[in-house]
Amino acid sequence: MRLQELMLELEEIAPLRYALEWDNSGLICGRNAKDIKNVLVTVDVTDEVVEEAVQTGTDLILAHHPLIFSPMKKITEEDVVGRRLLELIRSDIACYAMHTNYDVCRMADVAAKRLGLRKGNVMWNSGEDEGSLFGDEFSFSYRVMMPTCEENGVVQGIGRVGEFPRQMTLAECAETVKKSYGVKGVRFYGDPEAPVRRVAVSPGSGKNMAAYALAAGADVLVTGDIGHHDGIDAVAQGLCIIDAGHYGIERVFRTDLRELLNQHLPELTVEMASQKEPFTVL
Repeated sequence: MRLQELMLELEEIAPLRYALEWDNSGLICGRNAKDIKNVLVTVDVTDEVVEEAVQTGTDLILAHHPLIFSPMKKITEEDVVGRRLLELIRSDIACYAMHTNYDVCRMADVAAKRLGLRKGNVMWNSGEDEGSLFGDEFSFSYRVMMPTCEENGVVQGIGRVGEFPRQMTLAECAETVKKSYGVKGVRFYGDPEAPVRRVAVSPGSGKNMAAYALAAGADVLVTGDIGHHDGIDAVAQGLCIIDAGHYGIERVFRTDLRELLNQHLPELTVEMASQKEPFTVL
């Protein structure tokens, strides 16, 4: 399969038009006519992932986070991103990013299902509408928060709010988050015995999501990259926080995308990069 053909298939999964303005989703480097057989799926394009791609004969790295975020004036070995790009280009390995377009179209939904949430709905943003948008079964008033997409009649977007089948304590919820995402540990803000049922989940960096979780009536926000004051202030407003890490939740990208490609494009060999948590907790 040619790279340009595969990119059309990827846009069926997460159209680039749903990426946020500041994002750099899409083809980072590579030749449209390149023949793609072996694909490596990863969250981040690290030095180790680039080396693994070279050693395993990978044709295409499919990443969640774009290798290039900001404009580059030079591509040299003195720059960490430049060094990775030079190695990819030298080895004729293409790199394609599915970032906020994937967040909008799939990521939060996959993360919510992994937690076992029911009646899940999108937290979205046009900056203009406020009201009850999803019917009487799961109706709440809130301000929209991120762009949405509607594919085949299904509304998608950044963030989900849903419910556990039963009420549990915050400590029990934290254990559920650990097991659901396969992380070694989580941090949580709030009384361990606080009752939790209604859950907001926002994969990646969610320090700005507390207001929307509160507006949706959530008991707890499950996300990553929560700062000291963010956690304290959220609890003061009645919202518990569980920080499972930026990578901790977004790792679902790897398994979800691999399953999709295996299902729809069986002619490809799709592997997950052996990327792990970028930090160690003693």
